[in-house]
Amino acid sequence: MAVVRTTGRFTFADWKEEPVGPEGLVPRLARSTVVNSFTGGIEAPSTVCAYTIAYTGDTTGSYTGVELLSGAVDGREGTFLLREEGTFDAGGTRCAFEVVPGSGTGGLGGLSGSGSFEYRHGDTSVPYAFAYELG
Repeated sequence: MAVVRTTGRFTFADWKEEPVGPEGLVPRLARSTVVNSFTGGIEAPSTVCAYTIAYTGDTTGSYTGVELLSGAVDGREGTFLLREEGTFDAGGTRCAFEVVPGSGTGGLGGLSGSGSFEYRHGDTSVPYAFAYELG
């Protein structure tokens, strides 16, 4: 099957962050849970995401996480996981993500693909791009 490219936007509805280890130090670690809502090529009204955040400064660092999406990709319904890796600074966040192999269910069985997004502080929704194949 050919690679399909799709786009859309997501918003985050909930962000909870907890320090891991001593607070107020740099570098430092934190973990967070986030709820996102995707529209466009990916339709997922309420995702679940868990991040580990490494702060290298007060407003700089990197993060990794996994997001569980239940909904549809271009109309095909199912569930899948995205592995995410990104960096952030005072201006915003940049992230690359990929489908966790073997995680697609239902009409998304055999899903593979990757994408990215860039969030600027103050934006209320974030554009994403996603390229995928269904095997």
